[in-house]
Amino acid sequence: MDLNLRGKSALVTGASKGIGAATAEVLAEEGCEVHLAARGAPALEDLARRLRVTYGVGAHVHPVDLRRSEDLARLAADVPDLDILVNNAGDIPGGSLDAVDGRAWRHGWDLKVFGYVDLTRLIYARMKTRGHGVIINNIGMAGERADFDYIAGSSGNAALMAFTRALGGRSLGDGIRVVGVNPGPVATERILTLLDASARSRSGAESAYTELTAAFPRGRAAAPREVADLIAFIASDRSAYTSGVVFTIDGGMSAA
Repeated sequence: MDLNLRGKSALVTGASKGIGAATAEVLAEEGCEVHLAARGAPALEDLARRLRVTYGVGAHVHPVDLRRSEDLARLAADVPDLDILVNNAGDIPGGSLDAVDGRAWRHGWDLKVFGYVDLTRLIYARMKTRGHGVIINNIGMAGERADFDYIAGSSGNAALMAFTRALGGRSLGDGIRVVGVNPGPVATERILTLLDASARSRSGAESAYTELTAAFPRGRAAAPREVADLIAFIASDRSAYTSGVVFTIDGGMSAA
């Protein structure tokens, strides 16, 4: 299916790996000019180079720390004519209430929760002036299926779900769509690390990791590309009447 995204301009945060890199690739494959933001410049440069060569699109690198307000402002200024923003960066720590102290909790929220909100505020204003745009928040299933052992992440994700619905419920009046995506477990470096820690805490055995993944639908975590394909569809005019909602892609886990 041609998503009619050719010639659009998209910014993907947390683009150096995982779902962010997969999303950048899908959008480039569809003909978007892509802007890649993350802290790791070498990984971004490698990805941008590959996207230019493989898909013949513009690919621009923005090494930024999205926890810093000055970096957010600089990033927004560097991409003034965006059609699509994909908020994706995040590293909220796992752990129960007694395991995640206030400093770690705030550090995680500064990137994923306040980073999403603050960058959206900056980009939304520019999109509103132009009269169109799409903002997609990659959030996470833990916001709807609260997890005692991921309490900071569950709380942050729930906040971003509310943010997405509140903003997206009225944003079409400004010509902008705001939509959320809630992936379940995805085969990224971060999720694999969290699963490994969870397995060790439950039994202390390496085999517990295999047992956890075996319990997933189809016996595996989702592939990053499976989430990225949904994000690309939502970003396109094929989904032009979609705003203020959050799509869950978890193989049915949150419905079980």
